Order: sequence, then C-alpha cells, then structure tokens
Amino acid sequence: MPPAPPPALRCFALVPCAGSGTRAGAPVPKQYVEIDGAPMVAHTLAALAAVARIKLILVALAPGDEEFERRVDLPGGKRFKVARCGGASRAETVAAGLAQLVKIGARADDWVLVHDAARCLVRPEWIDRLIDVCADDPVGGLLAMPVADTLKRESTGRVMATLPRDGIWQAQTPQMFRLGPLADALDNAGANATDEASAIEWQGLSPRLVPGSSENFKITQPDDFALAEAVLRARRKELA
Repeated sequence: MPPAPPPALRCFALVPCAGSGTRAGAPVPKQYVEIDGAPMVAHTLAALAAVARIKLILVALAPGDEEFERRVDLPGGKRFKVARCGGASRAETVAAGLAQLVKIGARADDWVLVHDAARCLVRPEWIDRLIDVCADDPVGGLLAMPVADTLKRESTGRVMATLPRDGIWQAQTPQMFRLGPLADALDNAGANATDEASAIEWQGLSPRLVPGSSENFKITQPDDFALAEAVLRARRKELA
C-alpha cells in the first residue's frame, strides 16, 4: 500500500493577552491603550485575521478581564475565540490557551502560532513567511532579528563586560510549533521558559530562525506607544 498522505496543514493562533503591562505606565493594561484610533490588541488581531491559513485565533485573557469586549471590535467572521484562562506568567497563559484549543478541536500535530498582543505592528506577510518556512520543519521556528547593537553586561550601574554579538538574535513573535510538543515543552521547562522557543530548546531541540523586521518590536516602555503610532500612520499614508 502507498504511504498515507501527510495531514493537511492546520494552523491556529494564540494571543496571550492577560498581562497588566505595568512597565508601560498606562492607566489600563497596555493591550487596551489606543494607538492610531484603536486598542493595541485590535491591530494585532487584525494582522492575524488577514492570514488566510490561520484556521482560528484564540485570545487568552486574564480571568477577571472586563475590558476586552468593551474596547475591542473583533474583525468579521467566526475565526475568533476568547478564553479567560490567563495565568500568573506568560508560560502559564500559553499552556492554558493550548488546553483551550484542544477543547475546541485542535490536534496535537496542528501548528500553533503564539503571538504577543503587544507586537501590534506585525504584518500578515511576515506571518505568512514564517508559515512558509516552518510548515515542513520537524521542530518549528520563530521570527527574529540579528542583534545590531553592542551588548554590555552590567553590575551596579556600570559596564562589567562587552559581549560578542556574532550569532546573537533577538527573538520576536509569532513563534510557531506543533501543539502537542509545545504543551509538553512548557510543562517540562516550567519557570525556565521565557518564551515558547526557550521551552522547545529545553527539550534539546533547535527552533528555526526566520528573519523578521525591526518594526515588529514589543511595546513595553511609555515611549514605544508614540513610535508605534508613527509607524501605523506612515503605513496608512502609504495606502492612501
């Protein structure tokens, strides 16, 4: 008998959206701060919704979140689910989100693209590039950028060493891995997982690095909001 054909590509997206964003200095969780006329997370979700190969997008909120439905108008269609399953850490929120995806029909061999709500400048074509590169990869991968700046190690406010930057990349999102292996990796890595890729690395595997963009930065500090707004306005002018 001929071998069974490989299963059709199925991709889900998971957006951890349960953080408080205290470093951003905003009066509400940073994902709800308006940038260029819409909450930050709305821009993120619109970009994911524009990727046709993503079957469903799950937004993982904090259990007591009362802001999402009041502030966010989801893009049209039935490709969104919201779950108030957030935990105390990003890893816990992602693990709970993966469990929710299983409950609604995702399989262990399906791909999950985990993307930060605070990376609201991501473009659909970058996500498509990640899927193109990783769809046949045995491990999966992530968007990332080679580090350009000189790196310093600090102690008590002073430089203690200059670090070599050859081969050093800055991780971005989405990060794309199969649901089952990612859930197992997060469970095994525990507090050692600072992102999904680090959990996979904890298993002794090497995720693929897919070049992203310097625009795909994570909004963390107060000044980041103004920069993101400038980028979004410039994009609108390009389309006008």
